[in-house]
Amino acid sequence: MSDQLVKLQSRGLTIADPSLAAEFLRHINYYSFAGYGLAFENPRHCYPSGTTFEQIRQAYEFDRVLRDLCTESIELIELDLRANLAHSFGENHGPFGHVDLSHFYDTSRHAEWLRKLREETDRSSDLFIAHHRTKYNEFPDVPIWVATEVMSFGSLSNFYRTLHKQDQKRVSLRYGVQPQTLRSWIHHLVYVRNLCAHHARLWDRVWSIKPDLPAGHHWSAPLLPDNTQLFVSLLIQSKMLHGIAAEQAFACEWRQRVRGLIDERRPDCPDSLQKMGLTGEWCNHPQW
Repeated sequence: MSDQLVKLQSRGLTIADPSLAAEFLRHINYYSFAGYGLAFENPRHCYPSGTTFEQIRQAYEFDRVLRDLCTESIELIELDLRANLAHSFGENHGPFGHVDLSHFYDTSRHAEWLRKLREETDRSSDLFIAHHRTKYNEFPDVPIWVATEVMSFGSLSNFYRTLHKQDQKRVSLRYGVQPQTLRSWIHHLVYVRNLCAHHARLWDRVWSIKPDLPAGHHWSAPLLPDNTQLFVSLLIQSKMLHGIAAEQAFACEWRQRVRGLIDERRPDCPDSLQKMGLTGEWCNHPQW
């Protein structure tokens, strides 16, 4: 641990209390800490004079709260998508319509998706699954409103992705976007949720899975610089929460907490807003 502190000091980082710094590195791992330090380096592997260990630690603390906020939001969006898909699809195709290949436009993926769903169902220890296991001959096939409670978020995303467009549209209308846009948004949110679950750095990340943007000036520069950084994901979450009537109190309070976090605790490094893809007037964005 002392070697790691010496390395950081050799790169120009000020460490006021080496013992506390060593304990923190034992907690989060040196390489995770170094990742948070990237935003402060200039040039690479060099910290400008006056950069402190505590500044980088505060960036980590900021990111931890940000991940919690995104996890909360995406959890509600996922829950709503499950209910929305189950209701819409079941109403139009019946309880076991999801085992019928004709209800999917991307038939090449259906067999593998259904195999995984059956595995997820069979592994489940939920009491409602135990009931279906013992009472119904169709098991491991279960009604779609049961299946959507069992399938992973990734499986839910693939379910929506392979539906016929008219079925996708019935779901996407709730969130005020086109079906192809919602397909991309769900895929992106699965990715962000997985980053949060694995404690990955979020705040200054450039997305590997970038969401498609709807047409219109709200979703283009200068109001939204691009689709590569945090801001676009926050806007997507805000937009989808807006479509969930039962959660408007949460949505309002969530937006306030995100704004408060960014206003009060954003990392003390150069261009921190730009590193999140935020404009100077980001909180006045029409979708926020």
